[in-house]
Amino acid sequence: MSNSEDRMPVKATPYKHQITAYRFVNNLFGLTGDPPVPPGAALLMEMGCGKTLTTIGIIGRLYLSGKIRKVLIVAPLSILSVWREELEKYAAFQYEAHILTGSVAKKAETLGALDIGRLQIVIVNYESAWRLENQLTAFAPDVIVADEGHKLKTHNARQSKAMHRLGARAKYRLLLTGTVITNQALDVFSQYKFLNPAIFGQSFYTFRNRYFNMLGYGNYTPVLKRSMEPELMDRLHSIAFRTTKAECLDLPETTDIVRYVELELKTARLYRDLVKNSYAELAKGEVTATNILTRLLRLSQLTGGFLGSDDGVVSTVSTAKLDALSDIIDEAVSEEQKLVVIARFLPEIHAIEKLLKEKGLRYSLICGGVQDRDVQIEQFQRDPDLKVFIGQIATAGLGITLTAASTMVFYSLDYSMSNFEQTKARIHRVGQKHNCTYLYLTAKDTVDEKVLTALRTKADLARTLVDDYRHGSNPFAEGGEKDAGNV
Repeated sequence: MSNSEDRMPVKATPYKHQITAYRFVNNLFGLTGDPPVPPGAALLMEMGCGKTLTTIGIIGRLYLSGKIRKVLIVAPLSILSVWREELEKYAAFQYEAHILTGSVAKKAETLGALDIGRLQIVIVNYESAWRLENQLTAFAPDVIVADEGHKLKTHNARQSKAMHRLGARAKYRLLLTGTVITNQALDVFSQYKFLNPAIFGQSFYTFRNRYFNMLGYGNYTPVLKRSMEPELMDRLHSIAFRTTKAECLDLPETTDIVRYVELELKTARLYRDLVKNSYAELAKGEVTATNILTRLLRLSQLTGGFLGSDDGVVSTVSTAKLDALSDIIDEAVSEEQKLVVIARFLPEIHAIEKLLKEKGLRYSLICGGVQDRDVQIEQFQRDPDLKVFIGQIATAGLGITLTAASTMVFYSLDYSMSNFEQTKARIHRVGQKHNCTYLYLTAKDTVDEKVLTALRTKADLARTLVDDYRHGSNPFAEGGEKDAGNV
């Protein structure tokens, strides 16, 4: 491969581990020698290591080498839009991207109308992939990317079976996850059946009998045979590139990732109505920072999924952020990583608690009313089986150490610069052994973006919004539209 071909076709300077991963996959895919049959590769890269950018580089090189024209990316629903944004940001090659949305009929119609004259990238969630298997088979993708590939760990689930069949027809397969081994080593079979069945075979039971003893009551508990562990790991890593944040020495100390979520159509309409009403109400009284921030508060509550009525009843109006958080939690748990989740409002915290209980995960919690703060912190720091810490930004931002985690998710934010900086410092402080990653769940085209921008640029949010209004703009509208009806 020439020097120009060796460079990743991305609009960014990749880190060393991303370049190494890119070259590893290029070699597996036959771009630097004789191609193996069948070509499949796993990128086992922890959250924050840049799996998406690396994958975009690989797709670009395959396309520019004349190997592919059609790409299928299958991912959890909450991160479909992330792929579109990352492609727009990083792809240094021509393409068309399509997120399949709407009814099955509408998704099929979108697939049927694609112009294969240029690189076509289709992005769909796992649930839709198995429902659209016939249409995706007809689309005949050259490359299939299984993002958060641990979603395929159950070999006999419908979505896994569909991905096995689709993968068998594709020229190239990529699986992205922190680790293919989540709760037990048995998980690797289904993921590798998608990637390359030559590694562990087509039969789950043959694989299980070769590598595991079935023990316990009823012989239902698989235990990896110690004598077979070296062979299993050698086969697993033969087509896998593995790295952790701790091994990526050139990563910055902190990385900010804005994870955009899209509100449901009904919620988006409700949000727009509230923006218009809030703007109209400002004209009825004195325009002060307090008045603007009071109205901004309701909009922030809505983007988090909740809205209170005049009589104090709080209703759930969206699960967009909760769904996105659910996928982030699954990813962290699959990587055996701890996670700090920060939220502003109590209804959000209660919803996060409920989500963790449904997943069977233990957690620590500090919010208003919690008395045993020291116990909650100690458990999170010391107990390896307790994976998540939930903190309310106004009460968990000072005087505590949460260095057992190196990733923090801001489910929502308040408007205090001090709270923001102090909360971030809970994981990025003395005793932290890894680089820190901050994820911001941000409802697209809402006040979430204004709040985050103000905090990150250290701007005075209230003054900015007052100035917007005095210059004839709607301070609550993204972009500051001058016509309040066009929001």
